[in-house]
Amino acid sequence: MTDDVTGPGRYVGLRVAVVGTGLIGGSVLLRLRDAGLDVTGWDPDRATREHARRQGVAAPETLDEAVAGRDVVFLCGPLPTLPGTLLRVAGATAPECVLTDVGSTKVELADFARRHGLTDRFVPGHPMAGAASAGLTAATAALLDDAAWVLCPAPGPATDAFRRLAALVVALFRARVVPLSPEVHDTAAALASHVPHLLAGALAGAVQRAPLRDTVLGLAAGSFRDGTRVAGTPATRTANMLLGNRERVLGGLAAVTAYLDELAEALRAGDVAALTARYGEAAAARAALLGRSLRTDVRAFPAAGDHAAEVAWLRELGAAGGHLSGCRVDAGTVSYTAHLPT
Repeated sequence: MTDDVTGPGRYVGLRVAVVGTGLIGGSVLLRLRDAGLDVTGWDPDRATREHARRQGVAAPETLDEAVAGRDVVFLCGPLPTLPGTLLRVAGATAPECVLTDVGSTKVELADFARRHGLTDRFVPGHPMAGAASAGLTAATAALLDDAAWVLCPAPGPATDAFRRLAALVVALFRARVVPLSPEVHDTAAALASHVPHLLAGALAGAVQRAPLRDTVLGLAAGSFRDGTRVAGTPATRTANMLLGNRERVLGGLAAVTAYLDELAEALRAGDVAALTARYGEAAAARAALLGRSLRTDVRAFPAAGDHAAEVAWLRELGAAGGHLSGCRVDAGTVSYTAHLPT
């Protein structure tokens, strides 16, 4: 596997497998196919495997066949299945094969990998992208373009696996690699992704129960459509995500509920100034999202060693809202191209 990120062509010859070919896994699969890589896909559903073959992707009948001899394996099944799948794939691949996942929570799986001695080759991952539809039929090769793709670096031998995977994700998916610890990822994802699913479900569910449901839906415009989009996500997938990060989601929900209570109290009291102030705060966050300005920084570290300083810097970069657009190992040095908020 190359350590350069100058172009997808450098990855021709890399052998990759995607285990679990739903929306995200299927989109990973299709992008790798389009990049000309030797890629196999496997899914427990026979019809999905047959659909993959119609898309021009090899889809063996067994998981072991799909991952045999691979250089990288993406684990893309439902969250509850990932620990068992990780163990099985690790046993069916060579020790130098890099393993990663795309699950929406990271702490539990990272801890599981550590307890089973897989930290040196498993890099927890989470591309922040999705759609209301599910399955390989909804997947597209462009779904992950410019996505924030979290990868969780660990010191020691695992740092090499992180470097290789970060370079691949940037080059082949044109994604923004966000290096985070599993704990920071799960805390941030609670507010960035998981609580919004709760709010969307609550709003859509309240309308579903409303006596004037059809009237409301007849009037619904952009704010309702945008606010309830993820309520259309398959319910089992949403439940798995919320339960997999339960305590952090509840903490994030408590913060949102407290803010909502402030809005409700100001409304109840007819307090124009308080309402205006609270929406001013909210508007500042929205403006920061839409108008982020970034500066570029290049950092270099020794390629050998325990990599503690390198991993500390990477995690600080991600926690500060930054991302990577390049990773190159050359002449005993690893260089990162980083982008941080100004």
